Amino acid sequence: MVTVGIDPHKHVHVAVAVDAAGRRIGQPLAVKNDVLVITNLLKWIRSITDDGLITWAIEDGRGFARRLADGLLLAGHEVVWVPSRLTAAHRKLHAATGSKSDSTDAAAAAHAVIATPDLDRHRIDEHVRELRVLVDYRSDVVKRRTMVINQLKAQLHVWLDHTPGDLSRAKALTTLTARVGAAPLRTHIRQALTEMLAEIADLNRRVHDLDATIKDLVTPLAPALLEITGISHNSAAVLISEIGDVTRFSTSAKLARYTGCAPIPVYSSDKERYRLHRGGNRRLNSVLYTAAIVQKRWHPAAQELLARHTPDKGTRGARRILQRHLVDVVHRAMTADQASWQHQITRYQPAA
Repeated sequence: MVTVGIDPHKHVHVAVAVDAAGRRIGQPLAVKNDVLVITNLLKWIRSITDDGLITWAIEDGRGFARRLADGLLLAGHEVVWVPSRLTAAHRKLHAATGSKSDSTDAAAAAHAVIATPDLDRHRIDEHVRELRVLVDYRSDVVKRRTMVINQLKAQLHVWLDHTPGDLSRAKALTTLTARVGAAPLRTHIRQALTEMLAEIADLNRRVHDLDATIKDLVTPLAPALLEITGISHNSAAVLISEIGDVTRFSTSAKLARYTGCAPIPVYSSDKERYRLHRGGNRRLNSVLYTAAIVQKRWHPAAQELLARHTPDKGTRGARRILQRHLVDVVHRAMTADQASWQHQITRYQPAA
């Protein structure tokens, strides 16, 4: 049996293969964290071993490595999460000098799995996977629609004395189609503009259909989450698909750091000071930002919180405090929702 330890990072993952006795096999691999990461990892491991049973030991950094773990699991492999404390212990045990490096950490993760066979195995909730695919697909369709609308508007400023409105709405699109049909344009220009209008109409329909599907899927999964002011069905779908198993964040503070809503301490000269966290999951951060803006307009308790902190923190600082508070609310709601449907979920497991 071969165990592959992986030390995950944002841009590069480092993998080391060891045999059943803990001896390294082949050379470590540093693989770029992109769309080809699974293909490159599988090609590498097959080049150094023919063993069909591969266990992938990933140091527990599920923010950076969740999609990697999903891909390996869907490819039919066993994936094990290794706590950082075990990695540190085995690094001290097996490293010659106790020094720390990415390849040493990856090998330590593999050794930890060999020594502790009952570690947590990675699983995929089918509900979460379904939403993740739909959310990603909707995001791509919306980006495509925005690109075509921008291209069309750029051309219309040249050929028509008219600035179109929101072309994601049927009324504005119908009005513009009629104006293009009545305008004195050359044949090829009219054809190009008409085709762009038809593509926008098709993309609008696809976004509408995806919204309806996502709403049907999210409604029974997130009743508590949807009660939060500013959290729409699409926002709830993003939260569920990006966070997955919310219990992996034992506290809302850890979730706040993952979403980029936790301020970072930068103490200087015995003065406590914090700065904005510009990292974290930006898609989740965007959802929480939108919810904060909506609550600023419509939620009395949020308005009171903003009014209380604005004099000292400023408008932006007060809004960031509201976002941090929203993380607590979202964490409680998702924990309650997941407890209600977790027992009904069919988990994906690799084929025997």
